[in-house]
Amino acid sequence: MHLLAAQPGGFVEEEGIIDLGQDPGRMVVLAAAETSLAMLADAAEQLAEELPSLRLANWSHLLKPAAYDLYEDKVLEQAELVLVSMLGGASYWQYGFERLQAWQQAKPGRQLILVPGDDTPDPQLSAASSVSMESYNRLWAYLRYGGIGNGISLLRYCQQALLQPDLTDTWHEPYTMPQALLYLPGQTQASLADWRQQAQTKGISAAAPSVILLFYRSHLQSGNTAMFDGLLQSLEEAGLNPLALAITSLKDSTAQALINHTIEQVNAALVISSLGFANNCVDAPDVSSSPSHYKLPIEKPIPILQLVLSSTTRDAWQAFSQGLRSRDIAMQVVLPEMDGHILTRAISFRCQDERLERTQISLTRYVLEPERAAFVAQLARRYCHLQDQPNKDKRIALVLANYPTKDGRIGNGVGLDTPASAVNILHALAEAGYPVADIPSDGTSLINALLDSVTNNPNTLQHLPCWQSLSLDDYMYHFQQLPKANQEQIWERWGAPQADPKFRQGRLMLAGIRLGETFVGIQPTRGYNQDLSANYHDPDLVPPHSYLAFYFWLRHIYQVEAFIHVGKHGNLEWLPGKGVALSESCYPDLILGPMPHFYPFIVNDPGEGAQAKRRTQAVIIDHLMPPMARAEAYGDMAALELLVDELYQATGLDQGREQWLREQIVSKLASSHLQQELGLTDASDEDTLLAQLDAYLCDIKESQIRNGLHILGQLPAADELAETLVALLRLPRGEQAHEQGILHNLSHDFGLYDYDPLETQVSPWQGSRPATLLAITEAPWRTNMDTRERLELMALKLVSEYLLGHADINDLATSLPATSTQLNYAQQVLMAALNTSAQQEIQALVQGLGGQQVAPGPSGAPTRGRLDTLPTGRNFFSLDNRSVPSPAAWALGQLSAQALIERHLQDHGDYPQQLGLSVWGTATMRTGGDDIAQAFALMGIKPIWAPGSQRVIDFEIIPAMQLGRPRVDVTLRVSGFFRDAFPNVMKLYDAAVLALANYDEPGTGNTIRQHIERRQQELESTGLSSAQARRQAAYRVYGSKPGAYGAGLQGLIDERCWEERTDLAQAYVNWGGYAYGNWSANANHGEETDQQTGDGIAAHSDFQHRLGQLQGVVQNQDNREHDLLDSDDYYQFQGGMANAVSQYSGTEPAIYHNDHSNPTAPQTRTLKEELNRVLRARVLNPKWIGAMQRHGYKGAFEMAASVDYLFAYDATTNLIDDYQYAQVSAALIFDPQNQQFLLEHNPAALEEMAERMLEACQRNMWQQPGEHAEQLQELLLDLDQQQEQAQ
Repeated sequence: MHLLAAQPGGFVEEEGIIDLGQDPGRMVVLAAAETSLAMLADAAEQLAEELPSLRLANWSHLLKPAAYDLYEDKVLEQAELVLVSMLGGASYWQYGFERLQAWQQAKPGRQLILVPGDDTPDPQLSAASSVSMESYNRLWAYLRYGGIGNGISLLRYCQQALLQPDLTDTWHEPYTMPQALLYLPGQTQASLADWRQQAQTKGISAAAPSVILLFYRSHLQSGNTAMFDGLLQSLEEAGLNPLALAITSLKDSTAQALINHTIEQVNAALVISSLGFANNCVDAPDVSSSPSHYKLPIEKPIPILQLVLSSTTRDAWQAFSQGLRSRDIAMQVVLPEMDGHILTRAISFRCQDERLERTQISLTRYVLEPERAAFVAQLARRYCHLQDQPNKDKRIALVLANYPTKDGRIGNGVGLDTPASAVNILHALAEAGYPVADIPSDGTSLINALLDSVTNNPNTLQHLPCWQSLSLDDYMYHFQQLPKANQEQIWERWGAPQADPKFRQGRLMLAGIRLGETFVGIQPTRGYNQDLSANYHDPDLVPPHSYLAFYFWLRHIYQVEAFIHVGKHGNLEWLPGKGVALSESCYPDLILGPMPHFYPFIVNDPGEGAQAKRRTQAVIIDHLMPPMARAEAYGDMAALELLVDELYQATGLDQGREQWLREQIVSKLASSHLQQELGLTDASDEDTLLAQLDAYLCDIKESQIRNGLHILGQLPAADELAETLVALLRLPRGEQAHEQGILHNLSHDFGLYDYDPLETQVSPWQGSRPATLLAITEAPWRTNMDTRERLELMALKLVSEYLLGHADINDLATSLPATSTQLNYAQQVLMAALNTSAQQEIQALVQGLGGQQVAPGPSGAPTRGRLDTLPTGRNFFSLDNRSVPSPAAWALGQLSAQALIERHLQDHGDYPQQLGLSVWGTATMRTGGDDIAQAFALMGIKPIWAPGSQRVIDFEIIPAMQLGRPRVDVTLRVSGFFRDAFPNVMKLYDAAVLALANYDEPGTGNTIRQHIERRQQELESTGLSSAQARRQAAYRVYGSKPGAYGAGLQGLIDERCWEERTDLAQAYVNWGGYAYGNWSANANHGEETDQQTGDGIAAHSDFQHRLGQLQGVVQNQDNREHDLLDSDDYYQFQGGMANAVSQYSGTEPAIYHNDHSNPTAPQTRTLKEELNRVLRARVLNPKWIGAMQRHGYKGAFEMAASVDYLFAYDATTNLIDDYQYAQVSAALIFDPQNQQFLLEHNPAALEEMAERMLEACQRNMWQQPGEHAEQLQELLLDLDQQQEQAQ
């Protein structure tokens, strides 16, 4: 039976084992709050010799079991009373909770009191305590109320009532301070009148904006307020009139009432909060049936700036590239984001006082960081100025991203018609009274206006006009204000500003135009196009002079009030520096400075949006995903579908026609290359051929594709909106009728009770054929997929007529009861949310620019059952980093792992042993951790969640007999944002690998242990110690260099600065060869700095070795609102890893692309299959091409981007066939109608596509282009001639 028992992992995230160096004491008090410990330490000093021996300690230092065991042996073994304040409950310290009870029961006379660390009763803790409820509640109250008097009484009560009851009682009952009170430095009881008098005495102007500073009352109780005194002074120096409130919690009704009353009384313009936690209780992502709305504790819609009080020392923060520890990220970043707070900077750090021998504790105090406090003060002043300044006097900068740095690719914005959205923003600003003039008529006209002057295109910098520039003297003045180290880095990397390509006639040029006094500009290049060698080895490339000049001019010369970066995403938030809690030397910080920053961003990308929030104080204005639609059949596929239908009708009736149809099908399969995509040969059995063709055509036809682009502040046209509504309603989200998928409801209403309309396997239809469904199309009804198509068409018809038309939904109540219920809900709730989205996406931006709050909302993919992400137009948040993987993600991860293993078994005849998986922060936030859950399931590791919580606290090893297969050794390549946002998950994963390395089990199924031991021997043979070799052999989490981002391939591909696939492999290793994990797991490992910080360790040779061992490469995709030819990230990570494995192993790996868009039924495909699907379903589809043509310049941009990503996938995987190059060229480049569209709206995109296809020919990737190569050359010559004539 013991073989079936799961093995606990014993994971604790905190740093290594700490010996607190204490002697035994009769009384021991353990708490996690430093304020409580400080209060008790001060009380003990006052009581002096009156007390028995007392020890105080922070139990967060004892989280590791070995640390607790050491403390119990050295201190607790002789203690008689232990009092523990357990913030978070037993689940936060399960090991201590269990061991302390065992300690109490081990000897008679021992007393244990476990009280909650907050105001919420915890029956589990009280039941585990050994004192009466009267004593229990009294001790809890002393700690809860705080203050030196309560601390003295608590210690006296423990001595006189519990340890030595024969002593005279000198303790007093607990007294409480107000739940919330006004704080003025140097005054005990302050009032608003005192505050006003103080402002007058200090000479603060009556016109100075009032701002509220919130901090926890416990700081006041422990006398730990010096940092707030300093911050108040910084705010005053910035021209503000600050008022501080000390409160117990934002959840406390008394505190809420005081805050809201004070805000009204002083007409506060802004709140600055140092509080942790969140009022919004938001679980990890899961399907949701309803749009969401959140009630916030602060009623006035004013911005709330979030401070960070770092739990580390200043030196540790400076050395730590990630900026904050995992707990600080959760409590002071992630959770406040859920209430819509705007993250600022870390303004204080802990400083350890000298050790107090009476209690043998070294207390920590918060010390203000004046420079960071000044940054926050200036940011607060600027937000207040947005309220004070009339709109007519405000200059705003709209910035459009541009990468690759080509004229056909201005205005990056995933799923967004960025130029058209910018035009909508300009109109909204004009209507609100901003100084806007000469607004272009549409998005294409806006881009053309930008193209009339300099852009990032190096070929036009010297002859096109420039409408704004920065003199060298002005530039140098502001450059010299930067930290010296940054000045030296930039000068050393780029030389003098005169050497910058944008330097002309003594000035640095800026790309952009002024429409009235509103600036619309093109974000400068990061610099990889200027120094091509940097693409290979410089992941943390510092920006060039022209980059700094762009923002210097806007901030200091033109003096804009706020920035709007339009669309996901630019490059500012990805510049080198800390992941969060930036310093003055981090490049996003020194370039943008303390400026209000607004960022329209697609709702389904929380990770990259969070990057902007956390590194550039961005307020996200989330927007809808692009319109969605079924791909449907077209061209050769439609012809084949018709032939197959005719064949089934003719079978057995007309042998001659049947034979002719079979021949036509075989011929069409060959000429269309569908036979090749299906993996069929001329010798394939015809019945097999027909069955696979049927399934493939159905799969393509039912694929979800983007049917256009979103335009900020607009809903799609009626036909696009109808298909999008069906997409939003397709997945089930609950048990009630309105929560079911719309196809499921229709199936039920039509009596098709045993049919799953989302089933993907094709089978003959044996069910009934209701007349209404039969009549909706003339197509044959042969298979279950034909049934689905009829249901899809019926859903579309009903949505068009009853949701978007004028038909009465109640007319359906009898014939389609479940569907009518859902349509009523959709009309009353979903349509209302969509209409609110259209209004709010623009309105929220205008409100933010007016100094008002932008309401918070969740993020995720709406079509994946996440209707809670609606309405858009909100400042989206993500998820608690401690909840990864969530239970929902774990359920999916197990299914996906099983599907992957079965597919590998099917294709290769054996279990996979070693796989590589790319893990992205944004997908993790969107799903709750599908990827990590899948990796755990493959390894045979199960997460453990805290009881009653979704917080992951440990893992357990699933025993071999229960697993039923060998373990799979999974190496992760995490994104830079994942590294910053989920350091705890990297440590958890690393701990799981180490646990498996030490896990002895029968049989040969523990491949992870075998691989580590084999590699350990190899490393020992090179001279490494056994401990070092074992630690190094167990590296399984790799990522970018600390402070850097990306996978390294984009610049190489974009700038054509690679020769062989080995170049791409080397860049992939150079950029991703940093190991991450829990370095304290081995005290002999690495440099001391690395042990202390947990930062990545350069391990390029180990990464290369790992890649050389992999059999397969895995990439997951969690929704269909985008695809792998929509983004450079897919080819960089999936293609980059596959190419590197190929180069370092000598064989092509299996490459899998898992579809998690339906969380209940994940599918595993090979990458080749997925590429074929995307090409057929979207890229070649006239439906998509027509949709892009409706979007002018940006539609052409999207076509060029897809061609780039197609090329890049071929460069890294060699999976694009010649016929696919030819088909794409025919559809996008040579089709007369589309070519004319490109010439009218974005000729640069046409040129870029032709150049990319010609490059494929020249690199022999398109091996037999035939006449296409010559046609491409002729087209490029014609385009060059047209450009010359136009100049």
